[in-house]
Amino acid sequence: MFDGRNGVVNGTVLVTGATGTLGREVVRLLVARGVAVRGLSRRARGGGDGVDWVVGDLVTGAGIAEATAGVEVVVDCATTQRKADVSGVRTLVERAREAGVRHLVYVSIVGIDRVPLAYYRAKLACERVVRESGLGWTVLRATQFHDLLLKVFDASAKLPVFPAPGGVRFQPVDVREVAAAVAGLVGEEPAGFAPEVAGPQVRSYRELAEAYLRAAGRRRVLLPLRIPGAVGRGLRAGGNLAPERAVGRGTFEEALERRFGDR
Repeated sequence: MFDGRNGVVNGTVLVTGATGTLGREVVRLLVARGVAVRGLSRRARGGGDGVDWVVGDLVTGAGIAEATAGVEVVVDCATTQRKADVSGVRTLVERAREAGVRHLVYVSIVGIDRVPLAYYRAKLACERVVRESGLGWTVLRATQFHDLLLKVFDASAKLPVFPAPGGVRFQPVDVREVAAAVAGLVGEEPAGFAPEVAGPQVRSYRELAEAYLRAAGRRRVLLPLRIPGAVGRGLRAGGNLAPERAVGRGTFEEALERRFGDR
């Protein structure tokens, strides 16, 4: 049960996407706090880490009723692709409602209502499913993780030239800080839209790319690009940013240091 006097969860917390970039950190923090954690994975996993691992698939619905049984709080860190993401959230909501789940925490992205990317539209539809679920719910939006930019830059560095969209800025955040915010919400009452979590600095794409190349010890010609249409306009207008919520402390340079060391 939830103890509203001290924000303690005495019941089981199910974390979907528990093996992903964010989910791993959320699970680690909850286990360290002594919370009973059930982790959802598409594949069987060994024990010994303080997690009750269960096998389930949000896309097909297999195992989700069993995963939500007896759960007090669900933290949804999972993500698939577009329509499958929406249907997966719908399945999770239906099974959670049947199981009597008290609180659903859904992790989303800053700016999905301002930048009309197809993936963002799917995340916005997922939020709508959560809001209309009939469950107690909290949605936490965050800016892009350092890890995502690193993956994009890793791929770009393999090309003859390094694409650099002009006029586009990002406000990357340390995934561990987002995980801490998510874990904190687990012990709270459902809050609707929680305050967003954004990184400490707004940086141009080119500036971030140059920092990456220096840290990686690579030399590439940066090719200026202009993203067309409404998506480009939304990004150039800063629709993906939340400068008023620059609560993160970890910088992109610190992420590069962890990744590349003294190279």
